[in-house]
Amino acid sequence: FSLRRVREMVRKEFLQLFRDPRMYGILLAGPAMQLVVFGFAVYTDVRNTATFLVDQDRTATSRELAEAWTASGYFRIVGRSQDPGELVRALDHGDAIVGLTIPVGFAADLDRSEGTVQVLLDGSNSNLATVARGYAEQILTTWGLTAAEIRVEPPVELRHRAFFNPDLASRDYNVPAVIGAIITLICLLLTSLSIVREREIGTLEQLMVSPIRPIELLVGKTIPFGLIGILDMALVTALAVLFFKIPLVGSVGLLFLATVLYLLSALGAGLLISTISKTQQEAFMSTFLVLMPTLLLSGFMFPVRSMPKFFQWVAYLNPLTHYLEIIRGIFLKGVGMEALWFQHAALLVLGAVLMATAVARFQKHVA
Repeated sequence: FSLRRVREMVRKEFLQLFRDPRMYGILLAGPAMQLVVFGFAVYTDVRNTATFLVDQDRTATSRELAEAWTASGYFRIVGRSQDPGELVRALDHGDAIVGLTIPVGFAADLDRSEGTVQVLLDGSNSNLATVARGYAEQILTTWGLTAAEIRVEPPVELRHRAFFNPDLASRDYNVPAVIGAIITLICLLLTSLSIVREREIGTLEQLMVSPIRPIELLVGKTIPFGLIGILDMALVTALAVLFFKIPLVGSVGLLFLATVLYLLSALGAGLLISTISKTQQEAFMSTFLVLMPTLLLSGFMFPVRSMPKFFQWVAYLNPLTHYLEIIRGIFLKGVGMEALWFQHAALLVLGAVLMATAVARFQKHVA
């Protein structure tokens, strides 16, 4: 094994990669733009949800309820009518997500503690409907107790507090995961195209007849993309902290260590795709076929524990699952190695297996 040959291979990769000045923008500005776009797009908090109001009571009490409904900031009235059919049409056409119906005699029934309203939800987006229903129940319960002037103290007082994310802001939870997704995309795509590109342009034959060994060739091709992955991680992490104000309460050094271990898996998977693909188009399509299951089975958007048992086991074989647990733990909880040792060990084992498989697949001859 020659470090000099590896160094020259790394130098060749950097020269070839940045021969086109536009690659600087793709590899550096691209991840930053993706984080900004995804940071604003991946936002699951319910705000200003379109509501269609049917007020058949038309009293001061019903108007107070409508004002309380919009004052929370969770809902916004986009249409009013006294005809329930208009509400149904608004839900059918997608003009409203929530429908609130206040029936005739609501104020009189409320005086007898028998007030009833109807809330209709567009269930096509089940996550949004579930969250909106929770907010609606909270608003109606709070307003109903105040309006009916109920002064009886409850036997149990509930005081709740959310640890690690006091405001329950979805962005604080999602943006760190976007960092992992961006690094995965960059490393998989660059690495999977590396050897295939050499084969298509005819330089792989020259490398095969040179003194360089297969392991030196793979190491030389891996190091540049690993350095780019670390640089992109630092860039998007700084952007998340400075631009999105995501709290980073844990150790930056531990985050760096986890990233290095995760890059073993990401680069190993990319090299494995590169060794089994014949063309760049095939490698490109294979990358995205791997990327989508990797994201969906990582806990990026959906909790792993909510998946069926079989897919939970599959998710635990996914390096991104462990990396996202580490990122979120470091960003939001500030936990250390004592709480994340298993995830680090899993990344090391999975990365070693993927990298060893890629090395074993690579043969020093032109397929």
